[in-house]
Amino acid sequence: QVFTFNRVEINVRPSVKVKNGAPMSIICHADISKTTDFQLKHNFTFFKDGKLLFMTVSDKEDARYEIPVARSSDTGDYECTVRAGEKSRSSNSTYVWVTGMTKPILTADKKEVLEGEVVKLRCELPKEVPPLEFFFQKIKTNSAPKLKRVPERNQNFSEVEFYVEEGDNILQFDCFGKRQVRSGWESSQHSNKTLVTVKEPFIKPTLTTRPSRNVTEGDQIEFECSTVVAQMRNIDIILQKNRTILNSVRDKKFLKYSTVATQEDSGEYLCKVEQGAVSKTTKLNVFVSELFPKPTLSASMTKLDESKDLILNCSINGLRRANFSIVRKSSSGDILLKKSRVLAIKVNVNDTGSYTCKAEVKGIVKESKPVRISVYAPVAKPTLSVASGSPEVVLGKPLQLICHSVMGTPPITFTFYKGDEIKKNVTNDTYAMFLDEDIGLNDNGGYKCDARNNHSSGVKTSNILNVTVIVPIRDASLGSVPFGEVEVGSDTAFLCSVKEGSWPIDFKFFKKTDHEVLLHEVREYSDRTIWHKKTMKRKDTGTYYCMASNRASADVRSRPITISVILAAWQKGVIAAFVLTAMAGAVAVALWWFLRKKKKGNECSALAPNLTSEKLTRQPSDGNYYSGSDYIEDNENHMKPTDESKGPDLESAEVDYTEVEVSTLDPHREIDSVPIHFPAPEQKGTETVYSEIRKTNN
Repeated sequence: QVFTFNRVEINVRPSVKVKNGAPMSIICHADISKTTDFQLKHNFTFFKDGKLLFMTVSDKEDARYEIPVARSSDTGDYECTVRAGEKSRSSNSTYVWVTGMTKPILTADKKEVLEGEVVKLRCELPKEVPPLEFFFQKIKTNSAPKLKRVPERNQNFSEVEFYVEEGDNILQFDCFGKRQVRSGWESSQHSNKTLVTVKEPFIKPTLTTRPSRNVTEGDQIEFECSTVVAQMRNIDIILQKNRTILNSVRDKKFLKYSTVATQEDSGEYLCKVEQGAVSKTTKLNVFVSELFPKPTLSASMTKLDESKDLILNCSINGLRRANFSIVRKSSSGDILLKKSRVLAIKVNVNDTGSYTCKAEVKGIVKESKPVRISVYAPVAKPTLSVASGSPEVVLGKPLQLICHSVMGTPPITFTFYKGDEIKKNVTNDTYAMFLDEDIGLNDNGGYKCDARNNHSSGVKTSNILNVTVIVPIRDASLGSVPFGEVEVGSDTAFLCSVKEGSWPIDFKFFKKTDHEVLLHEVREYSDRTIWHKKTMKRKDTGTYYCMASNRASADVRSRPITISVILAAWQKGVIAAFVLTAMAGAVAVALWWFLRKKKKGNECSALAPNLTSEKLTRQPSDGNYYSGSDYIEDNENHMKPTDESKGPDLESAEVDYTEVEVSTLDPHREIDSVPIHFPAPEQKGTETVYSEIRKTNN
């Protein structure tokens, strides 16, 4: 029983494009070839958008999945898989589009509302599957609809609230839904329209004035604002002008407000009634005509010297009968100077300030524009100084000057001069600053400043300020006499000099060791100095350098020099003589020793047997004897002649024999760089010398 799959295919009836609500069938067909006509079980599995949809088992080569009422949610990719025995085959994917959506159903929680209340709506798309999008519309006469969009990912209905505004009368609401498909968006029909009636909680307020909307300054004017309320609960009535609340009441049907009219009372008034979120307003314009114009204040002078006379005069154009007063403005309030239209005073600097006059007619008070009076004290002679305190400046550095006047009414204008050239004008209260960044080597004076204000006394000039220009140290160098090598005990002169720099100059001499050692320092009114170091010693060998500085506060260091302290010529001669003498003595002793031992060679050979046997029986003595020496050292460290110490101790001494190699001295050996020459005896090879060494406990 052999079979094979030829193909597996999926078909849609009536077509791959189906209207919403129509029946739809998904058919899976397997084309199989067999060797004989035997029964074969087929396992059919249907998938939609990759998810398991339906499974069935059949003897036939076809299987069907029925959808009695197609919905837009049935739109998607369909495929099937057929398994027979141990073999299986899948069909290609087929896209099915169900056009249209079910008509939504809209309901409202109430049919009648008050202004300021909320209407809750519910829109449902029956038999549709999320995700969906819902759109709600609020429709009113002579106005564009208000639309709200609400996405829903987990349910086929949505709820929303609409606020009922002032002026809403009869409202209509509807909704529709949308679903995203491969070709774009699928939209449903609009739902049924739901009608909602709106009632007013109170009527629009009424605003009136008495005696009329046109009044004259000084007249009494009264405002009244009223309304009709359906339910007296949390009702506010407010009267406003230019954002300012003039009066307000709560839970009352009307409001009253009265005042004496002034020209500033002209303008728009607003009566506002509020309850919760509902607010209704009424506007009214009021015009107040002028009773008399504002007064004018005039001054004999606005800028004057102290102790001068000032006259202030207050007047009203076309009106002579009024109550006048002249006041001075201050941060703590108006200061009344005189209840009159004329004020005459002798001024001082404390009278500087703003002045106004007031006029009163029929209870209406008007104030003039302020007049600024400035009283000036003369400036004192200014002082010019350097900001750093010292009247000097380093070449290439900026110079900052301060010009100060201890007296004088500000503002004061300061003028800086360099020579006869004006450099800067500054207006300030008591002082001014000037920065001169162009300092030359020859700028040693000529600075001054002027100070002046609006006082009639004129300009005051400072004294001339002379400034010293300090040239920084440049290129320090160190030398010595003698240079390089100095004999022990001699004097050395160190010369430290600079190429450029203002006097005085501080010179310092250092020796460089593990740490810097200051040897000498001096202040000179010169560009160089000499330091004499007496009696040089071997420990003075080393590296030296010097440093130079002046008021420019910058240390300049020289290059180091090396001094070597060596032995003097006479010291070398003494050492050479001593060495030659010692060498000559050593050579003489060596020759004497050699000749003496050669002479006694045979005697030593004859005595050897006896001395050997004597060595085995005798004990060591207390003294030491060295063959070839002229002295014996005893226990008391006294030196005695050899002959006096001979006796029994000599006989009891031990005798050892040893071989000594005597090599020829170098006749050309140098000592302390001084060549010393002496003759050497002729020798052939190496000679063997036998010596007696007698040992004692000492």
